[in-house]
Amino acid sequence: MNPNRLHAWQAADRIARRELRAEDLVRACLERIDEREPALHAFVQLDREAALAQARALDAGPLRGWLHGLPLGVKDVFDTVDLPTGYGTPIHAGHRPAADAAAVSLCREAGSLVLGKTVSTELANMHPGPTCNPHRLTHTPGGSSSGSAAAVADFMLPLALGTQTAGSLIRPAAFCGIVGYKPSLGRVPRAGVKSLSESLDTVGGFGRCVRDVALLGAVLTGDARLRHWQAPDAPRIGLCRTPQWDQADADTQRTWQHAADVLAPLAAACRDTALPAGSLAWVQLQKDVMAHETARSLSHERTRHAARLSTPLRALLDAGSAIDGAMHAADVAAVMRARQAVDALFERHDLLLAPSTLGEAPAGLDHTGDPLFCRGWTMLGLPCIHLPVGHGASGLPVGVQLIGRYGDDHRLLGAAQWAFERLGG
Repeated sequence: MNPNRLHAWQAADRIARRELRAEDLVRACLERIDEREPALHAFVQLDREAALAQARALDAGPLRGWLHGLPLGVKDVFDTVDLPTGYGTPIHAGHRPAADAAAVSLCREAGSLVLGKTVSTELANMHPGPTCNPHRLTHTPGGSSSGSAAAVADFMLPLALGTQTAGSLIRPAAFCGIVGYKPSLGRVPRAGVKSLSESLDTVGGFGRCVRDVALLGAVLTGDARLRHWQAPDAPRIGLCRTPQWDQADADTQRTWQHAADVLAPLAAACRDTALPAGSLAWVQLQKDVMAHETARSLSHERTRHAARLSTPLRALLDAGSAIDGAMHAADVAAVMRARQAVDALFERHDLLLAPSTLGEAPAGLDHTGDPLFCRGWTMLGLPCIHLPVGHGASGLPVGVQLIGRYGDDHRLLGAAQWAFERLGG
């Protein structure tokens, strides 16, 4: 097997035992990038020689941490001291940060090396970059963490960092057929990441299996339980179609039902679960909170560079500016009430099984798909993981989303591994 096709945890184990050189892994990734990047457009920056030099230094020195020798893709909204950070917009082209984002620094401290910066949508919003879906180049890879998801799915990288404010980790993971992990809100430091919404922004990442994102998550959170979890004998599963179920297409509904049918006989309990009263309003609530906070976070771009922003982003910023501070305070209070209400579900369930997306990745590269099935969970701040399960009618990936209790990321990852194995992962 070519080294770039190893799972991240497998590569890390072999490097730690000196059975694989980090330099050989980097070279294999670069060869894959040379082969596929002209069509995929997953990267905005690559530093081949620096990555190879770092790999050689890591091979020659002691083990530095859990990610020792692993190449990492970094979404272009994370500051990096050695590569430009453009935030997905020409407004900041060539910007050279003075320091790494905290998440990047933590990964380097654990022994990873940054192979390149991956494409983000415009300022991590909805307007797409050039990245294509690796399974079908005429379809979107999702966003806003487009390049990170596509690069991991196409074996260019074992791991990549992304962010989620609405659905920017789970949706591209689903469209690209890999595992995406959104930690509990606040578990990963956001310092040095372009801010959109203080109430919603979450740093997470991508791998090709649950063990991969657990490894990355342990480094990002500093919580070793994420890496050393034990899968439960049989978790209690809440079947949560969500109030938006009728907007899911046949592929999503069939995949979700298949997962429920496979897992139900093996679970300690598995029953239909209704969300708390008022949950129908959660999607709009997330939209309003995000719009207001994004309009304020991007005040510089909105007031000084409006002509260089896309029409959809200008519309979002205008809508957010129309929500005054008193309205936003009421929205934030409603979010806190919703978070308290949903916590009661986890007295009866270890995880919730829900849809990830409306369906397969849509055709076209002028949009990134609808984050409908992610908005509510992001607003609630709960840990989420997408599991690839199969393929839709046209052959593109589909999967399901698992949601855990706030702060119980290690338990969610353990249950996700249990489910992943039984669903054929």
